[in-house]
Amino acid sequence: MGFSGRFADSLVVEQLDKISLSFLVDDLEIRRGGVAANMCFGLGRLGVTGVLVGAAGEDFADYRSWLERHGVDCSAVHISDSQHTARFVCTTDPTGAQIASFYTGAMSEARNIELGPIVDRLGTPSYVLVGADDPEGMRRHTEECRQRGLAFIADPSQQLAFGDGALIRDLVDGAALLFSNEYESHMICQKTGWEPDEVLARVGVQVTTLGAQGVRIRRTGQDDVVVAAAAEVSPVEPTGVGDAFRAGFLAATSWGLGLERAAQVGCVLAAYVVETIGTQEYSFTAAAFLGRVELSYGADAAAEVAPHLP
Repeated sequence: MGFSGRFADSLVVEQLDKISLSFLVDDLEIRRGGVAANMCFGLGRLGVTGVLVGAAGEDFADYRSWLERHGVDCSAVHISDSQHTARFVCTTDPTGAQIASFYTGAMSEARNIELGPIVDRLGTPSYVLVGADDPEGMRRHTEECRQRGLAFIADPSQQLAFGDGALIRDLVDGAALLFSNEYESHMICQKTGWEPDEVLARVGVQVTTLGAQGVRIRRTGQDDVVVAAAAEVSPVEPTGVGDAFRAGFLAATSWGLGLERAAQVGCVLAAYVVETIGTQEYSFTAAAFLGRVELSYGADAAAEVAPHLP
């Protein structure tokens, strides 16, 4: 929601212990989101079916229909019989100040989802990406991956600020891939007590997004792979950009492309999101996507990606 005044004008510092305020807002936008849903949507746009695993409420029906129309397998979503789907409600004033609330709701039931029956029904996945979710659910799913020998990706993102060192160590150790942005990579070291090289030694590949500077990929004993951001991007709103990068990276990986190409595909998909308001409001044709790949990374990159686009 957008408020045309300034929150600061309504605050009386001496009376904050008795605060009781309401604001007449000018607009309301309801946007689809959630890190796992955003990633699965991005995979679907590239013709790859992702299996969404998480907990939602009975109000999920419309969202389910949207996701399934865009190539997402929602058969593993647990539906709570007592709580609504998690949501973030935010009001912003013209100065950029925000008053917001996050309702966890059904997300707390994610810990009750077992991966085993999903794998038995659908087959062994290339990866299980454990993204920001109910912390106990994240821990349980990571441990189940270890027990079942499933390759997993650590992507704790927003939960890094709230998780303690023990939780972060549990989520990261043994991952085939570790995703984070640059700030989060420093937070991982701070919370775990591990040096950067020790973090790298505990995962197969560390992928760090660098905003407008692109992406850095590290592997033990090998030179870093550094990929620039996509060219000629006109940024509008950054929410969901990291999720889109992950979707593009994983789609290209599933196509059998190398790490550099995977990062390039991720950067191009992320460019569509940063140029759009909303995390799942973007669209493109195969020709347009390939054109952006070629513009940003050359004809050889476009030629390698072309056979895989739907």
